[in-house]
Amino acid sequence: MHSANTSIRSVAHFDLDAFFVSVECLKHPELKGRPLIVGGGERGVVAACSYETRTFGVHSAMPIKLAKRLCPQAMIIGGDMESYSKYSHTVSEIIQSKVPIYEKASIDEFYIDMSGMDRFFGISRFTSELRNYITKETGLPISYALASNKLVSKVGTNEAKPNGQMEIPFGKEKIFLAPLGVQKLPMVGKQTTELLRQMGVETIRVLSEIPMEMLGNLFGKNGIELWRRANGIDESPVVPYSEQKSISTENTFQSDTTNMTFLGNELVRMTEKIAFELRQQNKLTGCITVKLRYSNFDTVTKQASIPYTGSDHVLLQKVKELFAQLYDRRLLIRLLGVRFTHLIPGNYQINLFDDTQEMIHLYQSIDHVKQRFGAHLLRRGVGFDNPKYKPCT
Repeated sequence: MHSANTSIRSVAHFDLDAFFVSVECLKHPELKGRPLIVGGGERGVVAACSYETRTFGVHSAMPIKLAKRLCPQAMIIGGDMESYSKYSHTVSEIIQSKVPIYEKASIDEFYIDMSGMDRFFGISRFTSELRNYITKETGLPISYALASNKLVSKVGTNEAKPNGQMEIPFGKEKIFLAPLGVQKLPMVGKQTTELLRQMGVETIRVLSEIPMEMLGNLFGKNGIELWRRANGIDESPVVPYSEQKSISTENTFQSDTTNMTFLGNELVRMTEKIAFELRQQNKLTGCITVKLRYSNFDTVTKQASIPYTGSDHVLLQKVKELFAQLYDRRLLIRLLGVRFTHLIPGNYQINLFDDTQEMIHLYQSIDHVKQRFGAHLLRRGVGFDNPKYKPCT
């Protein structure tokens, strides 16, 4: 029994199957079972695709043009981040209402720490019932695996998909992982897979038998972690999800002002600054708050939930809208602030449904320049400081 040994963990990994596609099929039931691609136009990329489309070799982040060549019969649908965010919030709320600790690992996947819960009821039964309840309440298919750690449960979920469940008993982690291909281990990308295959390492079993020192010599610190993962070892905790996680910035001005050009420039500068931080942390935000302090020290804020994003142009539009709604007293302003909350891990590209590959590459290039030379050296023209009203440092 798990309860006899408090050191044994029970971690469930839940993953909504082909999430964007599943939401589209809920909205348009006639699409179910058809090859579908969710993404931008002719020059965009695949944000998601149905299992029927994947059999043709189509995958996310692939250019739409190539995807159409591989699967000409696929229907292409423009993404609806608002709907996806709404369903993601709904699933989060259900999980939050049922379990003590959960981690939102992305817009469509969750880790739940079930450790010790079997003192009250069976973990296996509870996890299965939670999966059924989520599907009943939302109409969305969801898969899960239950194991002693996050790594094994994630691999298990991928094996249980689509719309399945799996349990890997304590002590059987290595046996479960052994026959799987090395590419199924998280952190093993295409290059590492190719290098391992050149060494004759095709399965996780063979990888687990290579001495840790040898993998350390080959891959450095990553080699040691690779050995640990191949042996089913993972002590990483389930990090409790909190809506209060935030990235923010604010400026108190040396001179109180109503100069709208300057204030607009400041909003752009601050938004770009923390949007870059957001992407550096590989996160998306689902909520924006704008803060304003008048010269008489009255402080007001306005907040809005938004579809998850990490894109400057989307965030800037909402920040400016919030400021316009907030600034209604025409008094001098002494402080401006912008805060992003409801943060989840995720790549900002998933929000670029309507953008071209060029736009995606532009964001990547901008971030690369900022990372190398400093975030302050590259920003929109309107974001430069107005010399008349320089913010305090």
